[in-house]
Amino acid sequence: MKILAIGKNYVNEGEDKNAGKTGNQIIFSKPESSLATGNVDVEYPSFTQDLRYEAELVIKIGTKGKNISEADAAKHISEIGIGIDYTAKDIFDESRSGKGPWDLGKGFDGAAPMSTFKPVSAFPDLDNINFDLKINGEQKQVGNTSLMVYNFAEIIAFVSKFMTLEPGDLIFTGTPASGTGQIHKGDHLQASIEGELILDFKMV
Repeated sequence: MKILAIGKNYVNEGEDKNAGKTGNQIIFSKPESSLATGNVDVEYPSFTQDLRYEAELVIKIGTKGKNISEADAAKHISEIGIGIDYTAKDIFDESRSGKGPWDLGKGFDGAAPMSTFKPVSAFPDLDNINFDLKINGEQKQVGNTSLMVYNFAEIIAFVSKFMTLEPGDLIFTGTPASGTGQIHKGDHLQASIEGELILDFKMV
């Protein structure tokens, strides 16, 4: 199973999303060991002093494909969930300063808490899905897929030019343009899609 993610993929309401559409999507990966499922509490990593959260819708691939067209891309999505893309920013920045890889800052154990999934058929319009994140009961992020720079179909078509997408592969599709921030030990995270709470865990 592959876990892929796209960076810088949302604009704020009223901003021109086409302005950032260069065609060169920022794609990175996380190892399978970064997943934390079943709403288990996640251990705060001992090696970072600056853990950052990003709530993201996650699409699960249901049908194998290579060089998938945008027109056919939605047929390859089986389910949609919500996850947290964690970044150990101090580790990440140190590596990037030397033009190093993102792996240690993005792919550590617990770097991808993941909800249960809902069938794609539950979403009549993939370009109008609401999601949000609360931390300790306070609203931190609110997103809608209409504000994506690259929509689900464009992401799938782009990625599948480089690698075969296979059933079970997960793609984190980007976080809302505002509201990201630091996470601390003891924080309680709750993420919802269309008002339904499906990701609920604490940092311990």
